[in-house]
Amino acid sequence: MWSRAQYRKLVRASGLYDLIVTAGFATPWTFALLHDALGTLHATWGLHGQIPAFGPTHMLMANLMGSIVCVWAWLRIRHPLQRFGRYDAVGRVLFASWQWYALLHGASGLLWAFLVLEVAWAIVQLAPVKPSRVSLAVSQEGLNHDAGV
Repeated sequence: MWSRAQYRKLVRASGLYDLIVTAGFATPWTFALLHDALGTLHATWGLHGQIPAFGPTHMLMANLMGSIVCVWAWLRIRHPLQRFGRYDAVGRVLFASWQWYALLHGASGLLWAFLVLEVAWAIVQLAPVKPSRVSLAVSQEGLNHDAGV
């Protein structure tokens, strides 16, 4: 179980991770470099699957994903709220689902590293957080009020 302070640090760390990992997807120029680097890693390590050439529509989709994830990451870095961590965990479950789907349909084995990290981040962000004293007091007051105390 996370304390509130620990969970805020976790949300901020997940935002930093996302910013670092997805910044290269955010522009056509950086993604072209990243795509080449991933293709080289894939070939060097002799992984199964493929990293296909990207056309303009593929590039657009990669850049849209990179841009929105960078904005979402920055929000969590600046405002590491518990609700953002919970939303992020749901997003990671979705991302992991589509990564798994891609792996089943011939995507590069490089994707395994990202899949494992998405699942790990989702699990830790879905873990319980200790209620704060304020929320306990508010809950108790609400119980007392409802019981006619």
